[in-house]
Amino acid sequence: MSGEKVLGIETSCDETSVAVVAGGEEILANIISSQIKTHKRYGGVVPEIASRKHVENIAVVVEQALTEAALSWEDINAVAVTQGPGLVGALLVGVSTAKAIAYSLKKPLLGIHHLMGHIYAVFLENKGIKLPLLCLVVSGGHTSLLVLEGYGRMRLLGQTRDDAAGEAFDKVARALGLSYPGGPEIERIAREGNAGAIQFPRAWLEGGSLDFSFSGLKSAVLNYINRAGQKGEEVIQEDVAASFQQAVIDVLVGKAFAALKDTGLNQLAVVGGVAANGSLTSALRKRAVVEGAEIFNPSPILCTDNGAMIACAGYHALKGGQDAGLDLNAVPNLPLNYL
Repeated sequence: MSGEKVLGIETSCDETSVAVVAGGEEILANIISSQIKTHKRYGGVVPEIASRKHVENIAVVVEQALTEAALSWEDINAVAVTQGPGLVGALLVGVSTAKAIAYSLKKPLLGIHHLMGHIYAVFLENKGIKLPLLCLVVSGGHTSLLVLEGYGRMRLLGQTRDDAAGEAFDKVARALGLSYPGGPEIERIAREGNAGAIQFPRAWLEGGSLDFSFSGLKSAVLNYINRAGQKGEEVIQEDVAASFQQAVIDVLVGKAFAALKDTGLNQLAVVGGVAANGSLTSALRKRAVVEGAEIFNPSPILCTDNGAMIACAGYHALKGGQDAGLDLNAVPNLPLNYL
């Protein structure tokens, strides 16, 4: 165990997570209290309920993290917290907790952008990464391609113009009558389906664009399901899921490798909740073998929202001399700063 020990707090949506990371790479504890069972009955996250659950869970999760890390409060060198984007009520629980801890310990307070946390998660398990690094961020709220030039310095290449990939997964899953969260359910039943059964559209946009668009694909799936219902035709869920998933994967893989070619880079980090999709990572790795590229992605537990990724990003913010101060506030639409 070496290096500064950063306590990381993540409460942007429906996971209450607190972690301790030493030296920006050694996870001493990463406690995640999920609310999936609570929100499953509603088919998605209910913001007010999520906020209340965070209030109930946060103190217990903080204590569990310290206990698992076998540390006292005096061992903590800094406190990092997700400042945004996210659900404002949920964010406020984490930010308020982090401010109280930092004030009482007289330690630096670091406000972290949620996407930066996802990007830094890849460094927790991979030692061979070189900068600059191409990053494909795929989650419920974001789909972006960017270059991490240095710690905290990014260059945006492309982003979604409408629905994010994870959002499309959830909406299609709901249309198919699958339970929440939709992404893992789509992947699960897609294994039994024919990915070539239905020719759903791929939105490549104008030539050379690295932006994404999944609203048309989502609408095509919903229209397919509705038309079949009107005609009394059977909808084979497995085929719909597999065909939809393949359409998303084709675009993500195609755009990612176009970006590698454009930038001259040969290392790609795939992060965010959708990065836990095994079919996506398998397709990327197969293409990487042909293209001579390297793919890095966090293990599934680090693809979801977690405190360890926030602590890791916080460590690098601390090394960069940052300290947000006690006037830090939650920003639900926090922009990601680019070069």
